[in-house]
Amino acid sequence: MAEADEPKKRKRFRRTKRVLTILLGLLLLFGLILIVDGWRAFGRAATGERRAAMEASPQWGDGVFENPDPLYNDFTGMITGLFRKSDYGAPEDALPVIEPEPASYDEPPPSGLRITWLGHSTMLIELDGKVFLTDPVWGESPSPVTWLGPQRWYPPPIALEDLPDIDAVLISHDHYDHLDHPTIEAIAEWDTTFVVPLGVGAHLIYWGVPEERIVTVDWWDRQRIGETVELVSVPSRHASGRQVFDQNGTLWTGYALLGTSHKIYFSGDTGLFDGMREIGERLGPFDVTMIEVGAYDRAWPDWHLGPENAVLAHQWVKGDVMIPVHWGLFDLAYHGWTEPVERTVVAANAKGVTLLTPKPGQSVEPETTPVLEHWWPDVPWETAEEHPIETTRVHR
Repeated sequence: MAEADEPKKRKRFRRTKRVLTILLGLLLLFGLILIVDGWRAFGRAATGERRAAMEASPQWGDGVFENPDPLYNDFTGMITGLFRKSDYGAPEDALPVIEPEPASYDEPPPSGLRITWLGHSTMLIELDGKVFLTDPVWGESPSPVTWLGPQRWYPPPIALEDLPDIDAVLISHDHYDHLDHPTIEAIAEWDTTFVVPLGVGAHLIYWGVPEERIVTVDWWDRQRIGETVELVSVPSRHASGRQVFDQNGTLWTGYALLGTSHKIYFSGDTGLFDGMREIGERLGPFDVTMIEVGAYDRAWPDWHLGPENAVLAHQWVKGDVMIPVHWGLFDLAYHGWTEPVERTVVAANAKGVTLLTPKPGQSVEPETTPVLEHWWPDVPWETAEEHPIETTRVHR
């Protein structure tokens, strides 16, 4: 009987082997499609003088850029977090997006400072006669292949061609939700200055930006933008990389813009770190801060601030008015989509911090715009007590 079963076993084995071979082949084919489709979006590594400048940076060590305080990761929590993902990770209904009239930018803001939040970390900043655009993302997805990654919840509030003349485009780091390949290619021929942290310029050159228009900065470097604004690259606690083999191969940064009458702080992506106090001491106080509040989780508490730490960071850098950013456009974490702003409102009220919460596409002048309305829907979300973000290596 056992001998009679042997041919059947061999047959099942051959059938299983064929199935596994086909599955492996399909997996390899899918991977090849991803690589081919995303190849240009991966960008390019810096070489020559750009590479030499990176290696000369105090932030460079062991072949990569390093944070003064390493990032903690709970890899098990990252996987198990998938099973506690909020049922409200994206809006169910259309959001009340404001579509700015291009003519509204023809006249400078009466107060000298106007900020238009365009979703996530993209902001149009009019500051003391100069105009800046931060981390511009007009693409459909923060992914090398737009058909696979998270999709944006609404079209860009204003078309690229309808923007006013931009004096400088500020890039905080090279993650896909901040350095958007299709957007950079679309604006590559703009007569503007592209300010990027060390290493990121190689991506821009590959995508068509003339090298002479790129200004590369390390932490605490200063750059004049015309006669009225000085830009300072300030430290942040984060990471970089656009594919598996280039992790932390470029620098990440925040920016302070010091005008003749106003000063503002843009955090970029960052976790809480003690150096924020130094930013406040050296460059503050700031009329307004634009600080990331979204895409957090207890499993990666040092990569992003989380709402309560964002409010604390606002205080550490000596901010007056705070605008929460890095939320409201993509589903990039396990929390509900309204949770970042809900928790920021609670924390700001508890600390006596003045908060502005513009709708996507809405312009605000921090000196004259009152605290804005609660424009997002009421959906369930977790409180700070239910889901604390406990940053490591920080002295509170």
